[in-house]
Amino acid sequence: MASGQKIPARMTAIAISVPGGPRVLKPETRDVPQPGPGEILIKVHAAGVNRPDVQQRKGAYPPPPGASDLPGLEVSGEVAALGDEISRWRIGDRVCALTPGGGYAEYVKVHSGSVLPLPAGFTHTEAAAVPENYFTVWHNVFERGALKKGETLLVHGGSSGIGTTAIQLASAFGAYVITTAGSKEKCDACLKLGADRAINYREEDFVTAVKEATDGKGATVILDMVGGDYVQRNYEAAAVEGRIVQIAVQAGAVASADFSKIMVKRLTHTGSTLRPRTVEFKAAIAAALEAQVWPLLGTRKVAPVMDMIYPLTDAWRAHERMEEGEHIGKIVLDVG
Repeated sequence: MASGQKIPARMTAIAISVPGGPRVLKPETRDVPQPGPGEILIKVHAAGVNRPDVQQRKGAYPPPPGASDLPGLEVSGEVAALGDEISRWRIGDRVCALTPGGGYAEYVKVHSGSVLPLPAGFTHTEAAAVPENYFTVWHNVFERGALKKGETLLVHGGSSGIGTTAIQLASAFGAYVITTAGSKEKCDACLKLGADRAINYREEDFVTAVKEATDGKGATVILDMVGGDYVQRNYEAAAVEGRIVQIAVQAGAVASADFSKIMVKRLTHTGSTLRPRTVEFKAAIAAALEAQVWPLLGTRKVAPVMDMIYPLTDAWRAHERMEEGEHIGKIVLDVG
C-alpha cells in the first residue's frame, strides 16, 4: 500500500447504534480501513446524505456483503493511500466517489472504478452531492429508460436530490421535462432548474396534467420513486411505448394495477437498485459520466442543488431534515 502524509490508525465515524430514529446515529472511534487491490483510501472532506441512509438507519436497507456497516454512499476528498493495481490515481488527487457504505467517516476505502475527479471549480461539499444522484439518474433515465432528445420525461419528487439532477440532465440533453412536487415553492424551484411543467400533486392530478402538457400523448419516460398507487397512475400517464423506471417505493412496494395498460400501450416497467451492483457495472457508469456529464458540471450547465450542510457529528440533524421533507436538493455532511 502506498500512502502520503501520515494516516492515523483511528478515525471518527458515525455509526448506527441500534435501528431507529435519527438520534441512533452516534459518533464512535473506528480503525481506519486499509485499501486492498484495486482500492483507494480517501480522506473524506464531505459526505452526501441520501434516503437509503435513512432506510439503513431504520434497519430496512442492510449493506451488501463485504461493505462497511457505516452509512454514507458518496463522498469527496483527497486520495490518502493506494492499494495494489492502481494506475490512474495519485496521492493527493482531489476526487469524489460512489461508495457501497462507510461515507460517514473521516476515511473510507473505495474501489477505484467508482472514483471520479472533482468537477472543475467544485468545492468538496458540492462534489459530495454528485455521485449517488448522478450515477442513479444516468443509469435509470438515460441507459435503462433510454431517454432521447425530443422525448418527454416525467420525474416524480422533482425537488429531491434525484429529482433536481434528473430535471437538469434531461433538459440539458434536449428532453421536455415534467415534474411533480408537493408545494408551490418546490414547483417554482423545479421550473428554475429547467422543468417545462411542474405539477403540485397536492392540488392537481398529475395524470390529467401530463396529458394536457403533452397534447394527450403522455410521458415517454417516467422516473418513479413513489410506488404504491402511483404504479397504476403512471400507466395512465405514460405514452404508447412508454418506459417506467422504478428506483424506490416510498408509498409501498405492493400495488394493484390494470396490467392491460401494459399490453395496450406496449409499456416497459423496469427498475433497479445501485448499491449491490458489481464494481465493473459502477465503473462503466463512471466512465460514461466522465465523458458525457463531467463537461456539463465543469461549465455549470448542470450542478447539484444544495440544501443544508451539517457537521459530521450532527448527522442525526441531517437525517431529521431529510425526513421532514422540506429540503430542496442535497443535504451534505462537512467532515473537515
